[in-house]
Amino acid sequence: MGSDSFRFRQFELRQDRCAMKVGTDGTLLGAWALMPGEASGRVLDIGTGTGLIALMMAQRYPEAEVTAIDIDAGAVSQAQENVAASPFARRVTVMEMALQQMGESSPVADQPSSRYDALVCNPPFFVNSLVCPDARRTAARHASSLPLTDLAAAASVLLSDGGELSVILPADLHSSMDAAAALSGLFAHRVCRFFTSVRKPAKRVLLAYGRQPADTFEQTQLVLGDDDYRQLVAPFYLK
Repeated sequence: MGSDSFRFRQFELRQDRCAMKVGTDGTLLGAWALMPGEASGRVLDIGTGTGLIALMMAQRYPEAEVTAIDIDAGAVSQAQENVAASPFARRVTVMEMALQQMGESSPVADQPSSRYDALVCNPPFFVNSLVCPDARRTAARHASSLPLTDLAAAASVLLSDGGELSVILPADLHSSMDAAAALSGLFAHRVCRFFTSVRKPAKRVLLAYGRQPADTFEQTQLVLGDDDYRQLVAPFYLK
């Protein structure tokens, strides 16, 4: 998925100006994340990059209003162009903003109707690695730009009472995300472990949290290429 553009069933993404390209992680999250409750709710895509997850959520929820934010100006301009060329342009807004700024300046704590029913984030996750000389790629990949504790803290303010924060992470960061969520008063709702092969350990984990405890805690798994995986991504991939 490293070419300058990638075509999905209902939209096409240009990605020549984005530090991080379209990949399996983003597609998985965009297909798995939920917006509980009304179909006309509000979605926030954090670190939108090409706009992939924002457009996937707009496709899945035809009445939703989607806001997408990123700290990289090049990604923001490209996501804006991708959105404008899509069938969902009137419902998706892309802004250059850090999540930390949004949490600090947002009036949602005093206006529950302004909170988001779904927060989706494919966060940077390189924690102990060397910082890349490419500053844009570092910001997109390195956890220093969005620590899990900051993500969870902002979610605790921005989420509606029935909403969910959905993230995808390397499997070995599962406990770190659980700890960050618990520290911010969020409750685990769902977990899905993703395997590239049945003979290998889980490579990624999809996690969902909310402000209220879930009635039941859902645990599932996906294997790359199996029937459940193909069914999940079928509405998006051309093949």
